[in-house]
Formats: sequence, structure tokens, C-alpha cells
Amino acid sequence: MTSITAREVGIASAISAAENARKEMQNLQADNQRILNEARAEREAMMKEAREIKEKMIADAKAEAQAAGDKIIEQAKATINSEKNAAMAELKGQVSSLSVEIAEKLLKTELSNKEAQSALVVKMLDDVKLN
Repeated sequence: MTSITAREVGIASAISAAENARKEMQNLQADNQRILNEARAEREAMMKEAREIKEKMIADAKAEAQAAGDKIIEQAKATINSEKNAAMAELKGQVSSLSVEIAEKLLKTELSNKEAQSALVVKMLDDVKLN
């Protein structure tokens, strides 16, 4: 009887140990699942942050490139405008110089004889109205 009782106690303690091991295994599995879920959540957060940083870097680079392009365009416009003004000033100088030369030649030709000179003076006096 003692041996049966001892055997029953041994079986009961083995069953209890097996039950404790099963509970501990379930706890470990739950901990592993929790840790795995936390790792996934952390990975997702890191990926999201990396995407946001990438998008911000791209947006900053685009904005910087646009600003640099606008600056280059403004400088080119200013250069073109100043070169245009310089060319116009040079052209005006050449035109006035040519006009003076042409007027000189015309006057020399028209005033080469006395009669033409007198006719020109009379014509100019007729054109001028005195107040």
C-alpha cells in the first residue's frame, strides 16, 4: 500500500511538474510573441522615420536646386539686360556719329557754292517762325 501511495504521489508530482512546465512554456511563448510584436513595431517605426527623412531630404534638395536655378536665371537676365543696354548705347553712339558725318557731308555739298548757300539760308529762315 505504501508503495502504491508513493507511486501515486510520484505520478501526481510528475503531472504537477508537467503542468508547471506546460504553463512555463506558454508563458515563454507569450513573452516571445510580445517581444516579436515589439520588434516588429519598432522596425515599422524606424522604417517610417527613415522614409520621412528620405522624403524631407529629397524635398530639401529640390527646393535648394530650384532656388539655385532661380538665382542663375536672375543673374542671366541681369547680364543680358546690361549687355543689351551697353549694345544700345554703343549703337546710339554709332548712329549719332554717322548722322553727324552725313550731315557734315550734306552741308559741305550744299554749301559748296554761293547760290546753294543763300538758298539754304533763305529756306531755313522761312521754316523758322519768330515769336
